[in-house]
Amino acid sequence: MLMRTDPFRELDRLTQQVFGTNGTSARPSVMPMDAWRDGEQFVVAFDLPGVDADSIDLDVERNVVTVTARRPTLDQQTEMIAAERPRGVFSRQLILGDNLDTERITAQYDAGVLTLRIPVAEQAKPRKISVSSGAGGAKQVLGKDQDRTVDADRERQAVNA
Repeated sequence: MLMRTDPFRELDRLTQQVFGTNGTSARPSVMPMDAWRDGEQFVVAFDLPGVDADSIDLDVERNVVTVTARRPTLDQQTEMIAAERPRGVFSRQLILGDNLDTERITAQYDAGVLTLRIPVAEQAKPRKISVSSGAGGAKQVLGKDQDRTVDADRERQAVNA
């Protein structure tokens, strides 16, 4: 339900950490993230310390969310003593499930953390249907606090059409 990550990107990340193919040994090149469900939305938090909010780019195409950020590079004359934080442009993609509403994603950047809130799509929310007996209509409950009465005859006609 939540999301999948690109296994090849994870393989690249592990390769870079083990073999140091990104310029230094054992430094991660992706932005770490946490993801969890909070009621009827999913929350994803990316660690982006030292990144200016204006350099963060968030794109959504179908069910793929791409986060791109830029941490400024240092002057060539600067002598680095330790270089464990990646610099330059880096990105991460998440493949979201079809049950999430990508049209209503919100993003907030605060204290070096980019937080995305992705609501569950209405059609994916659980619903209860109560069944009545006899010739009367059936009552259908859609989502929370939404009741709709459906005429049983009209419902049967729509199914048989």
